[in-house]
Amino acid sequence: MSDIEKHPKGDSRRDFLKKSSLVTAISLTPLTVLKAADRQLDEQFAQLFEKVPLDLKVNQKAYSLKVEPRVTLLDLLREQLQLTGTKKGCDHGQCGACTVHVDGKRINACLSLAVMNEGKQVTTIEGLAKGEELHPMQAAFIKHDGFQCGYCTPGQIMSAVACVREGHANSKEEIREYMSGNICRCGAYPNIVDAIVEVKEKGEKI
Repeated sequence: MSDIEKHPKGDSRRDFLKKSSLVTAISLTPLTVLKAADRQLDEQFAQLFEKVPLDLKVNQKAYSLKVEPRVTLLDLLREQLQLTGTKKGCDHGQCGACTVHVDGKRINACLSLAVMNEGKQVTTIEGLAKGEELHPMQAAFIKHDGFQCGYCTPGQIMSAVACVREGHANSKEEIREYMSGNICRCGAYPNIVDAIVEVKEKGEKI
């Protein structure tokens, strides 16, 4: 029988021999070894759900928490700290709706595990305003109508603030480039750019 001839069950002779070898290997493996491997897998899986301590600051407030290692910073903010201004859009780091600042730098919170931010300073959209006084970028977005449905707006504003701080707001073209990670399905891009230009030109400390 050639390699291309089929075994009665539909496998080629080569495939049939491979499967037979695998079954034989498993059958000859001591039961104690198999059980030990199962226990190791169970322990590794359980570690994903075993909560660990986490200390960090969010919007200048210190938190001492217990979190599962698999929890993202986005889910920590929204579900444990009830800071729902940071939005969950694509959950794959592609839309920018979850943009926050960590130690002054913008990141996608959906791509960062909460435990990776031990001891760090996190700023969300809720932390930009000073009481009733809006942050200059928030005020500029309102003035220039830089939002429509508003879902992406928190991430847009957080990214816009970072864009100016990073020195990447020297022209409309540059702003578009460095804001390209934030998607607006409503298409408010021209107004968003105008808002950033105004804040940049005013030279306010942000």
